[in-house]
Amino acid sequence: MSLIQVTHTDGIAIVTLNRPEAMNALSRALRFELCEAMRSLAVDDDIRAIILTGSGTRAFTAGLDLKELGTDTSNLGAATTQDAEENPVKAIELCPQPVIGAINGVAITGGFELALACDILLASTNARFADTHARVGIMPGWGLSQKLSRTIGIGRAKELSLTGNFLDAATACEWGLVNRVLSPEDLLPAAQALARDIVSADPAMIRSYKKLIDDGFARSFGDGLALEYQNSVAANGMISASEVEARRQAIMERGRQFAR
Repeated sequence: MSLIQVTHTDGIAIVTLNRPEAMNALSRALRFELCEAMRSLAVDDDIRAIILTGSGTRAFTAGLDLKELGTDTSNLGAATTQDAEENPVKAIELCPQPVIGAINGVAITGGFELALACDILLASTNARFADTHARVGIMPGWGLSQKLSRTIGIGRAKELSLTGNFLDAATACEWGLVNRVLSPEDLLPAAQALARDIVSADPAMIRSYKKLIDDGFARSFGDGLALEYQNSVAANGMISASEVEARRQAIMERGRQFAR
């Protein structure tokens, strides 16, 4: 049985962590397959949006496989490497396509980090988030200590990380960690609908805009504004009036479709 299932439909790839009997824990083998899948999708021009989810309704992923690490810690260094061939978070982050995380169940520690690597998060009512690094005694290496505070605020991030307590889906939405909370049966259809909206826009523009947001977010606000200006000058000077008109017509038609 494959530990990662990948399906393609109309420019959208759905990547499913497929180890439900172990709460989709990130074993060495699963991490390797996930990295391979994400790296393959990243260079596939036919794929314009990616959905990442877990098999079943209990877990998105429970994080690194502690049973595996309890008998062999030799791969712990590989789990925190910044090499996209071994680090699934880095492999997700390097995808030029938007990645939607459909969080179907618990996302714990390394699983929380996997969720934070996604561009947009939707959550099932079954979803819960927890950072148990402090309790396990392993320092995060996939970005959680820095990303979480920038997403929900430093005080809330410290509360989660220093207690190891769970955060339910409704509170995660209230705190801005996830965009929406849906019933388990509505989660994947909602993620697919969002992906279709993304796919309906110009793919080159989507990739460039995603990169601009990510690159700017990693800088100070002033440097981010300067980066946007540089990109705007370089890109907008190449747009023809006919391209603007064609896109204006497409936007009007999309508006009419939504009004029906």
